Amino acid sequence: MTKRATQAAGGAARAATRGPVLASVLAALLAALLAAPGAAMAQDATGAPRGLPLPPPSAVGQALVQAAGWQPLASGTGAELRGLSVVSETVAWASGAKGTVLRTVDGVKWTAMQVPDADQLDFRDIHAVDANTAVIMSAGPGAASRIYRTTDGGASWQLQLTNSDADGFWDAIAFWDARHGILFGDPVKGAFQVLLTADGGATWQPAPDPKGLASLPNEGAFAASGTCLTVAGSKDAWFSTGGAEHARVFHSSDGGRSWRASAVPIPAGAPARGIFSVGFRDGRVGLAAGGDYKDTSMATVNGARTEDGGASWSAAPILPTGYMSVVVPVRGAADAFVAAGLAGSGYSNDAGKSWTILDRAPVNTVGFASPAVGWAVGPKGLVMKYAGPILGKR
Repeated sequence: MTKRATQAAGGAARAATRGPVLASVLAALLAALLAAPGAAMAQDATGAPRGLPLPPPSAVGQALVQAAGWQPLASGTGAELRGLSVVSETVAWASGAKGTVLRTVDGVKWTAMQVPDADQLDFRDIHAVDANTAVIMSAGPGAASRIYRTTDGGASWQLQLTNSDADGFWDAIAFWDARHGILFGDPVKGAFQVLLTADGGATWQPAPDPKGLASLPNEGAFAASGTCLTVAGSKDAWFSTGGAEHARVFHSSDGGRSWRASAVPIPAGAPARGIFSVGFRDGRVGLAAGGDYKDTSMATVNGARTEDGGASWSAAPILPTGYMSVVVPVRGAADAFVAAGLAGSGYSNDAGKSWTILDRAPVNTVGFASPAVGWAVGPKGLVMKYAGPILGKR
């Protein structure tokens, strides 16, 4: 399934850019009013009912939303970006197609780099420890799924692991700390692949629970944002699935050694449908997000929430309506989550019970260092810095 998914698709800095942004917003407003008086305002102030597709934003609406939600930054690349790892308010890493990795050490200027001899690889996920150390994962059939590591800020990379199973397809990586991590991939011989490391990614061992990792017919995962796998605390891990009759979330409470799956009320039943992302604020409260990447504005349930660690789930639609590829908790704001995808982005300050639309710009994934500092990455080298309201305030 991930093969098909592959085809789918602080304050001082803001103050410095406030003038140009305001000017562009006013220019867009004037142009829109001159071109079609009244029409633009009517579109963006519809307040369309929850569960129904929202009309596309007008020129003025789009300018206003972008000014409020995200500030575009130069990335130095045109590659599709799907991996993002936020270390602090100044340090973050991103990864993507054509062997591309990006890094910022000041929160604004991003430097693009190429992993040697990896121009054919698609780095769908990345985990950074600090400004110098990062682990990247490429997604693809068989040997196209690989793990690399750098300890010198990307000046050099060491190949750590190559998928030796021709039927394998890795989807995401996550780490509890600098040494203990987990790797997740599509089913091989009827069971999802889960590998564990205790030495920062130098060596990996398979999880000893093929029964708990057993897959349903046509079930797989989506390597769309690096967040179909997530961890919390020192032992909890979850991964999400789609494509089968039911979308599911698997949970491990012992560091990935054993697993238990639960059905989630997000529609699946087709190769492009299911859960694309799962995010937990702690071992109990979490959200799942998804939809259909082939129909990004489909009016269907695109979110679910749990308060028991993933044992049971209830429908919790996310705004904007449509396909969401990522949902993440916000560090420093216990009940705040941000969700995003090709349908746009939104935020919740009550752990997913209600949502506010943030932006209409299509993105692949997001990550936050604090309630006021975060980034989004997406198609064609898109990198944006969060410029919306401080999250977590009600």
